[in-house]
Parts: sequence; structure tokens; C-alpha cells
Amino acid sequence: MSRTPLIHRRELWFGLSTVLSILSILAISTWGLRVGIDFKGGQLLEAKFKTATTVEAIRADLAANTSLPSTSVIESGSNTFLLRTTTEKSEELTALKDQLNKVGEWEQIRFESVGPTVGKDLTKKAVIAVALASLAIILYIAFAFRHVPKPTNSWQFGITAVIALLHDLLITIGAFSLLGHLYGFEVDSLFITALLTVMGFSVHDTIVTYDRIRENLLGHIGDGMKFVDIVTSSINQTLVRSLNTSLTLILVLTSLVVLGGSSIRPFIAALLVGVTTGAYSSVFLASQLLVVWQAWSEKRTK
Repeated sequence: MSRTPLIHRRELWFGLSTVLSILSILAISTWGLRVGIDFKGGQLLEAKFKTATTVEAIRADLAANTSLPSTSVIESGSNTFLLRTTTEKSEELTALKDQLNKVGEWEQIRFESVGPTVGKDLTKKAVIAVALASLAIILYIAFAFRHVPKPTNSWQFGITAVIALLHDLLITIGAFSLLGHLYGFEVDSLFITALLTVMGFSVHDTIVTYDRIRENLLGHIGDGMKFVDIVTSSINQTLVRSLNTSLTLILVLTSLVVLGGSSIRPFIAALLVGVTTGAYSSVFLASQLLVVWQAWSEKRTK
């Protein structure tokens, strides 16, 4: 069987993933992540103004009073705005509300207070959730693919799937760091939910391809067909299905980013980046890592 350009251009995909990973690390180290009140504590106030106003007008008015705590403002609806501030002092919050009165008449739609203890607990649970999910994925795939013929090892499938998964998470976090720098997107509990959702979609796409590789390996036992050709054939058989499935979701998420409310836009943006990256990595990264690992194992055995 002749090889397709997918395998021939393996270095291109590795290079692309490396560049995106490096850019993500640079973005995170340069700008960091704008941590929301879910993690560092503070207050969230949603205000609806009775007269037309803009985010810029509110920001300018708040900036004019240098005694006010640092506050982010995003639009959540028609003349409705979400204000997030890290202050826990009632007098500073009162001063903030008094300053809003200078912008125009408004009414309080929602008010939430989050303490720093809750924030630390969320951070700890988020890290634990990602670590446990990664370990569970490795164990599950290694068990599910335990019948793959020698010299292929079921652990190869599990570990390469998690490497591709961590690649997706890194790029998603890096992109969110850039969006936070440009548009003020903040990391909150919804962002953690988006990362866990991305993990699920990424592994799902990878397993679809891996399952076809396993079936083809079992179907070609003893006929001398090369591992790289089996992977190529498996990718060709699942490529259209995987891309079409991901594309439908990407179109929906893109529509929500453009037309959805600003309160859910950061969450949807994180999902969009993660799902897009996952669709790419399941075909062009995870399977290629499997090929490289198998080639290295055969070389070492010889």
C-alpha cells in the first residue's frame, strides 16, 4: 500500500504542534492568565442601566476615581453589564456603586460574593481533576487495547493519546492567555469546565482512529503489512467521519461566539479552540506519535 501525504508530512505536523506549543508557553509566561473572582475571591455585580451607555463609558468613569478597586467590565446584554472586582471591603463596594450612579440610573440584576477559600479549593480540584482524568484515560485505553498484536503495545496507545490531549490543553490555555490580554477574558469555573470538556472530545476523536488501527492490526496479522501502512489506511478510513463530526460542532461554537452573549463568550471561545485543536491532534499528532514510537521500538528490538 502506498503511503499518503499524511504520513509523508509527519515532520510538518510535529513542527506545527511544536510551534503552537512554544507560542502558547510564551503567551502564558508573558501575559499569564487573568484570574477571575472564582479563584481569587471578590464580588460580581450585574447592573442594568435605564439609559443607553457603553462599556467604554463605564470604564472611563470608574478609572476617573483612582480610589476605587480594580474592576473589569463586560457587556452581558442590552444596557446590561457585568462588573467584577476583587475587593472584599463593603465600603469600597459602596463607593463603586456610588460611582455607577454618576454614569446613569441603574438597577442591580445580580450580586455574588466569592471568598478566597473557595477560589483555592477550585484551583486544587481543577488540577486534581485533570491529573486523574489523564491517568484514567491511559489505564482505560491500555486495557481496551490489550489484545493488539505484538510487537505493538497497548500502553503506546494510552500514552500517545494523553500526550495529544495535553498538547490540546496547552494550546487552549495559551490561546486563552492571548484572549485575556486582548479582550479581558478571565479564568473562572466555566473555563475549567471547558478544559474538561475539551479533554473528552479530544480523547473521543483519538479513540475512533485508534480503534480502527486496532481492527486493522488484528486483520493483518501475519501478512507482513507494515505498521505505518496500517495506520495510514486507518486514518483514511476515519478521516472524513472525524472531521465532519468536529466540523459540525465547530460551526455551532463559532455561531455562539459571534452571536452569543458576552457572559458565555469566554467559555465558548475556550471550547472552540480546544475542539479545533483536538480535531487536528487526533489525526495529525496522536497517530503520528504512535508511528514514531512503534518505529523506535522495532529499531531498538533489532
